[in-house]
Amino acid sequence: MEKFLTLIFCLSVVFIASSQELSDKETDDVIDGLFENSKTLDEVLASFTKYQFLYLSINYNDKTFFSGRDIGVSQFSLTPKISYLHYSGFSATVSGAYYNKFDPKWDLTIVNIGYGKSLGKNSNLKYYTSYMRYFYNNGLSNSFENDITAGFGVKNKKKTLGTLLSGSYLFGKDHALQLASTTYVLFKLVKTPQYRLDFRPQFSLIAGDLTVELSRTYFQNGRIVTDYTTNKQFYLINKQLNLPIQFSTNSFDFELGYNINFPSAIGSETNLKNTCYFNFSAAYLFDLK
Repeated sequence: MEKFLTLIFCLSVVFIASSQELSDKETDDVIDGLFENSKTLDEVLASFTKYQFLYLSINYNDKTFFSGRDIGVSQFSLTPKISYLHYSGFSATVSGAYYNKFDPKWDLTIVNIGYGKSLGKNSNLKYYTSYMRYFYNNGLSNSFENDITAGFGVKNKKKTLGTLLSGSYLFGKDHALQLASTTYVLFKLVKTPQYRLDFRPQFSLIAGDLTVELSRTYFQNGRIVTDYTTNKQFYLINKQLNLPIQFSTNSFDFELGYNINFPSAIGSETNLKNTCYFNFSAAYLFDLK
């Protein structure tokens, strides 16, 4: 059971971080995938031939769920992140996870090194690859410490509709595969030289192979006998609908979102309920030229 819960936790963190996330929350291209709270970066980067940026962000969730599941602990979570982006396509990110009811509260640190490029006449195709290293602070025997991810994104010419697909290989004491997809639609509500207001709903899927402990109870020689076995299968883990309002002005970005999880049953899970939460994020972009 501990192994199963650890796997669910790791997949949740990968989804939010990348691959938020798989995290927290995903977006339509490599830049937005790394800096998921900034929706004006395409315009910013277009004005530079050679750029270096530092991006600081923090995300607050009023409730915390793991792969869409309620583990019975009512708590909020914070995800701070600092990212560096180079015009060559290289990027580096350090992020963390803070849970107010866990002990220790700072549960996880993630280091991410990646590379990505735009393709096509209108830069409507993107690819990226990354390596993530997980540093746990929970004192448990965690199954996964490494993650290699590759992704490909496509969007329309107006950049108002897009899809990102990614695949990840997690390894450490155990290994697993993860697939994720995110599709978004962008509605530009207000746009002026000073600020921008967008509504950007998106729908995400995450699936992976999990090791689940199974039990079988039967009678033998007049006695009840229970056998325990483990079984590794590929499961659809969670579906999520994200409804964010995004406000950008100068180098600041803010987001207020409502999120709904539709977890899929794994193994012997039954009576899974949909879960929902609010998130708020703030970010700032530094030009390092």
